[in-house]
Amino acid sequence: KPLASYVADLLARLAFFQKWIDDGMPASFWLSGFFFTQAFLTGSTQNFARAKTIPIDQLAFAFEVLEPTPPTTAADDGVYVYGVFLEGARYNAATKQLDECESKILFTELPTLWLRPTKLSDLEEPPHYNCPLYKTSDRRGTLSTTGHSTNFVMYLNLPSDRPADHWIRRGVAGLCQLDE
Repeated sequence: KPLASYVADLLARLAFFQKWIDDGMPASFWLSGFFFTQAFLTGSTQNFARAKTIPIDQLAFAFEVLEPTPPTTAADDGVYVYGVFLEGARYNAATKQLDECESKILFTELPTLWLRPTKLSDLEEPPHYNCPLYKTSDRRGTLSTTGHSTNFVMYLNLPSDRPADHWIRRGVAGLCQLDE
């Protein structure tokens, strides 16, 4: 990021965490605000696993795209997250699925997502695109000493009536932050 954008992002991140300290746990979390996003996601899965006494290795996230209005109360199970951008596609609120970009618009923000830990045996697989989510637009990274990528976060299962190849050819990916 250019220095001005980096500083603006840093100030927004500090404000997010200060509000969390002052007002308690937020109803939804700014996913881009976390330095180590995977730790936050693992923590939310661990909380669910402990509460339901389910081994964590038997859990995965079920994804639900929420209406444009952000939630005002925290999720009973899992977490609500926002601040995810799509590159090469958009989420169509009318059809509740991925759709083609509008003319000359490369990036769009996804509505709030509900990441709900679910037992692997109960996980439903409706038609979806397994959309890779990256911290930055570089789409590359190295494995750190924790075994996590320095850039790849996870796959988002976004509803789609088109085959995955359609979105792969368009280079569709999720981003936690834009370059500007």
